[in-house]
Amino acid sequence: MKTPRVATTPTGPPSQDESATAPPRPRGLRHNTRWLMVFLCFLGMTVNYVDRATISISLPYMTDDLHIGPEWQGVILSMFFVTYALGQLPAGALIDRYGEKKMLAIGGLIWSVVTIATGFVRGIGSLLVARLALGAGEAPAYPSCAKSVSRWFPVRERALANSVWDNGARAGTAVAAPVVTALIAWQGWRMAFWVTGAVALLWVALWLKAYREPSAAGGISAEERAYVAAGGARLEEASAEDTAEGPEDTAPEEPAVRWRDLFRYRTVWGMMIGFFCLNYVIYFFITWFPSYLVDARGFDLLKLGFYGALPGVVAIGGSLLGGWTSDTLLRRGWSVTRARKTCLVCGMLFSSVIAFAVLVPSAMWALTLLSVSYASLAFSAASVASLPADVAPTPRHVASLGGIQNFASNLAGVLGSTTTGLLLGFFNHSFVAPLMLSGALCVVGALTYGLVIKRVEPLRMSAA
Repeated sequence: MKTPRVATTPTGPPSQDESATAPPRPRGLRHNTRWLMVFLCFLGMTVNYVDRATISISLPYMTDDLHIGPEWQGVILSMFFVTYALGQLPAGALIDRYGEKKMLAIGGLIWSVVTIATGFVRGIGSLLVARLALGAGEAPAYPSCAKSVSRWFPVRERALANSVWDNGARAGTAVAAPVVTALIAWQGWRMAFWVTGAVALLWVALWLKAYREPSAAGGISAEERAYVAAGGARLEEASAEDTAEGPEDTAPEEPAVRWRDLFRYRTVWGMMIGFFCLNYVIYFFITWFPSYLVDARGFDLLKLGFYGALPGVVAIGGSLLGGWTSDTLLRRGWSVTRARKTCLVCGMLFSSVIAFAVLVPSAMWALTLLSVSYASLAFSAASVASLPADVAPTPRHVASLGGIQNFASNLAGVLGSTTTGLLLGFFNHSFVAPLMLSGALCVVGALTYGLVIKRVEPLRMSAA
């Protein structure tokens, strides 16, 4: 059996000769439908993260009602990531088969109902079941959004577009802090789950009404379709019926790449390890960050609601800057490999400043360092979200690759939440060891993206 190799077929920006004859960027709302579609994805991810962050903010106030001891808090936080991580693998394959619109709607319906149901739990057992169900429902979100951008956007706009929907994670985290704390102060933690779950149901209705496939009749104007197709958008319909004809951009003599074959590539493993390191740190902000502000820095509910939103707000700017930087480098003639890896490595290295937050006595200096770290992670994340479309051997592998790398990244959610809890217990509730470990993993992630991933280009199996 021959070793899989990376194909030399480019999926980056068109060459200079091709650019000279490529259709101009269309103007007017009717010819820029793709930005409306990515905004719908952004709203979905915002609601997604509000719903998953509600437990983190509510947990300090749920402990007395549900008799939750400190030894159970890390387990409760980590249960979400068990089903969320495992759900990435089938979710990616199902999205490639049935399409992002249908699968994301199903997932949204599940997670909204489960969020509402969490407001009715009466003990640790029912809360653990709710967390497991929430993880399964939210699993299709990331690969669906990555799939949507791969089909709607040319390569030169892909990183910025991915940064838009990926910013839903930051926006959701930032919005959750003041909104959920206000709901808790108003009517208690149960009301927080009921309201955020109801908002998710409204988003599902909007998604089903407004989202369109780029290949659907009336879904995209002729001018916009010509522009995105010339720029490398992977417009093919993601459905089982299309597989009989084969993808348009794959030569008939090319050997097929099966789903399990994707794990044979060094590039795929680099994507998995790098995203694991990145998400390990991001999930600190989603799970333990509110507890850090309350326990280590003495914040009350009012301060938590205000200052707890700052890292997420700063990270929104970091994400947009990361997407803009990667796309700008491409427009200036950089290769896809050089542009993506520069943003990935630099962002991960800067994010390691999270380790220094434990060394400063001032809470405001610690908050500043944490905000810089989160923004740097978001800077890298825009290019991370572009990798599945950049390296997929065919359009029907984009969501599968997105699910695979997101599966690995969310193992960090399972391990990170639990490890932080164990370290806090071992070191007498000190956050020094958890934040030092996070900083070290940022450096490991930078090395992985820089050295393990050699080239960012389509994967192809060698002929037997």
